[in-house]
Amino acid sequence: MAQWPTIPEVAPSILSADFGRMREQVAEVLDAGARVIHIDVMDGHFVPVITFGPKMVTDLAELIHEYGALADVHLMIEQPERHISQFADAGADSITVHVEASPHLHHTLHAIKELGCRAGVTLNPGTPVAALAEAARYADVLLCMSVNPGWGGQAFIPATLERLPLMRELAGAGDDPVAVEVDGGVNTGTIVDVYRAGANILVAGSAIFGAPSPGESFRELRGLVTAAGEPAWA
Repeated sequence: MAQWPTIPEVAPSILSADFGRMREQVAEVLDAGARVIHIDVMDGHFVPVITFGPKMVTDLAELIHEYGALADVHLMIEQPERHISQFADAGADSITVHVEASPHLHHTLHAIKELGCRAGVTLNPGTPVAALAEAARYADVLLCMSVNPGWGGQAFIPATLERLPLMRELAGAGDDPVAVEVDGGVNTGTIVDVYRAGANILVAGSAIFGAPSPGESFRELRGLVTAAGEPAWA
């Protein structure tokens, strides 16, 4: 099983990349130091947008792993338990599912681990953090959505800064270190706040791939996190 980072990592999200230059742009952020690549999978049912499936993971996994980086797959799909083996076979290192989409979370999280992946669980902004309380016992990654899932480029939801400390507290529920991830609206104006609030995996999409130079934007975001110093929760 791949070691999931508990240190701060900025994770570029390929949802905002130029699909015609996907491999080139992923290589650029990997060259800049990215060690987690976030892959948003959407089915047009759980969320209104359709993105891509296991083939995208297959096409990028070898490149990602050449750098010693991790393929972080976020399933925004209905009945994710039916598809986790395909993404594991495609090269995913971490697979995250939604509490709203998977009624049998205990089974699903254990199934992800049995496939050799880190098991993540997340919830929509309108779902109380308490919905993660039991699942946190079995998860390796707790993901806090800071926008409504399904669209890139949304504005950051300020209440996230109240939710992240609760998720950081839940991250101590298991025997092994649990990562806290945040996804949505992370940019130069919000990244330090979410880091201080409890997240150590900081997913950024349009803030990186929407810029003229994704590599430079990645380095800028990482520099802000580094300059922020060790947060109170560490």
